[in-house]
Amino acid sequence: MLTISLLKPDGADPVSAARLVEKPEPTPEPGWVPVSLRRASLNRHDLWALQGVGVDPSWLPVVLGSDGAGVDPDGNEVLVYPVIADARRGGGDETFDPGRRLLSDGIDGTFAEVVAVPAENLVPKPAGMSWEAAASLGTAWLTAYRMLFSAAAAVPGEKILVQGAGGGVATALITLGRAAGLTVWVASDDAAKRARAVAELGAHAAFGRDGRLPSRVDAVMETVGAATWAHSMRSVRPGGRIVVSGATSGPSADAELSRVFFSQISVIGATMGTRTEFARLVEFCSTHEISPVIDEVLPLSEAPEGIARMARNETFGKIVFDCTPA
Repeated sequence: MLTISLLKPDGADPVSAARLVEKPEPTPEPGWVPVSLRRASLNRHDLWALQGVGVDPSWLPVVLGSDGAGVDPDGNEVLVYPVIADARRGGGDETFDPGRRLLSDGIDGTFAEVVAVPAENLVPKPAGMSWEAAASLGTAWLTAYRMLFSAAAAVPGEKILVQGAGGGVATALITLGRAAGLTVWVASDDAAKRARAVAELGAHAAFGRDGRLPSRVDAVMETVGAATWAHSMRSVRPGGRIVVSGATSGPSADAELSRVFFSQISVIGATMGTRTEFARLVEFCSTHEISPVIDEVLPLSEAPEGIARMARNETFGKIVFDCTPA
């Protein structure tokens, strides 16, 4: 079968590290099942892996990709929950298992025609959900769901600021927030993406990355990091929340601790979500008839082109790969 695999990272030219490799279909271990993939989607995690970030050399070679959807051996249409972990070791939460991994972290992932996963990692696909949408919910949308509803505990009528406008998590936050009855503002340094966030995703307003807001918000959704941290701190109301799930512009910033304690701001970290949260996310999207913005669908053989576009920050929404055999 065709795969997009990582043999050796390349920090200077990560796109070149994404290799088209023919491999035998996986032979699942006990308790695992093969899924014939229909679609898989690209995440920043894949680009970071190609750069060597967080990659243990003992994991290589490995098939890339954390998110996907396909058909199980019984013919059921399913989504793949991408966290490989034991909830018992995490006190009931897979994300707290010290040994947790995502698919592609030393476990062959979804940029393939077939992937093997634990049977309990499969979630039924709603009949009306497209393959592209189903393949795009596992990482970015699950992270956004946890940020909004578990970490921030946002409720209808509250106002949130989303830092960034075009990435997978940002677009998910905007769409989920609108569906949940929140007022959603967006901050980005890209004027075109700001305009699309309002016109296509329904954000109520969009501002420059350092722009002054009309008022402070109840919660800030932070995935950018160093470049936006000061703006996030200025934008949240006293007693408000800042939820952090990433730092694409860098992890180091002035924490402004005096502002944190004087204004009693809660800073909350969020990483992925549980299988239960994933199932709730799928149900939420089906009930509210919302789905991820799809930037482009490419054949699996053309995956490096999509990876290159992500590396150039040209995407708005998800890049999806068609994994059906040619």
